[in-house]
Amino acid sequence: MDYDDYREAFLVDPPPEPRFRLTGFAGVALFYEDYEPVVDYFTDVFGPPAYVEGASTRSWRIGPGWLTILRGSDGNPRNVEVIIAAATPAEAERLQLAMIEAGGEGPEPTDQLMHAPVRYCPVRDPFGTDFLIICDLPVTS
Repeated sequence: MDYDDYREAFLVDPPPEPRFRLTGFAGVALFYEDYEPVVDYFTDVFGPPAYVEGASTRSWRIGPGWLTILRGSDGNPRNVEVIIAAATPAEAERLQLAMIEAGGEGPEPTDQLMHAPVRYCPVRDPFGTDFLIICDLPVTS
């Protein structure tokens, strides 16, 4: 299926009018019971955190938003997928590989039709949280 057929099958046309004037997502906050190993994992992937508050909050800048890791007591995040947009398909693949090399797992990258054609690079961190690194691909008709 090409993108035009995909768009016709799945995207609402005309799109519904937004109820709020929003500028995007500011980030995601994840609570982990396994806090210290998680901080070590994301430090291996992204480098040192850009925000440190006490012994229970670490944040990394992801584009215009933040990935925040907080100490939690109810296990680790489940049934969540954090989507990270990369600047290029090569950067999406590079981040996926860094997350796998630091202890995560994931399949080979693929090209998928989502809201638009994207390079699709899923990875699960060693603590069970799913991440999806994507990059928009050119639209071809």
